[in-house]
Amino acid sequence: MIYELYYWPEIQGRGEFVRLVLEDAGCEYVDVGREPDGDARLEAVLSGALPGALPFALPALRAGDLVVAQTAAITRFLGERHGLAPDTEAGRLGALTIALTIADLVAEVHDTHHPTSVDDYYEDQKAAAKARAAAFRRARLPKFLGYLERNLERNDGVLVGPAVSYADLAAFQVVEGLSYAFPRAMARLHGEIPKLLALRDRVAQRPRLLRYLTSPRRLPFNEQGIFRRYPELDG
Repeated sequence: MIYELYYWPEIQGRGEFVRLVLEDAGCEYVDVGREPDGDARLEAVLSGALPGALPFALPALRAGDLVVAQTAAITRFLGERHGLAPDTEAGRLGALTIALTIADLVAEVHDTHHPTSVDDYYEDQKAAAKARAAAFRRARLPKFLGYLERNLERNDGVLVGPAVSYADLAAFQVVEGLSYAFPRAMARLHGEIPKLLALRDRVAQRPRLLRYLTSPRRLPFNEQGIFRRYPELDG
């Protein structure tokens, strides 16, 4: 199986959560947006060129005749196919619960720099963004990270099940992104999330992921994606 990942070529964004699972599982895949005709193919997918339900937004993944959209749905699909999900029904539902909670966190991170309109520039909503980011740093960020920390405490170092799953890879990505976007806020929380930081470090050393993370295929964070480094939003 050679998968086709449909996502924007210039950012990590939500597509990176999918890339991490594909890379860690050793899957063959084509990052369609980085192909010469990538832009046209991405727009075609959003217009309904692939079978199945019409994606509201990217990422989307094609696996033969199957097409899956929504980040958590894609990572669950891949994780359960390739040994990156628990074997039990309870474990699989637990992994999905955590992945969906991380998706909620990612949406709130995006809203720190686009609190009033997704379609307007950050520069047109800076005052609202500053207030939204302050509330996020004060209340929401420690609440989300504390939730992940408590799951790690309950389950002996991984979020769910007996081994690293796609939920742990998602946690790695969100900690990396938050450390880029909010380095000062994250530094203040380090003492409260030791197990989450240790998980981040262990995931980064997984052999296939390490090769990917140190390759040119791992795009750097930038100010077009979800995790954006605006110092004025970091307190």
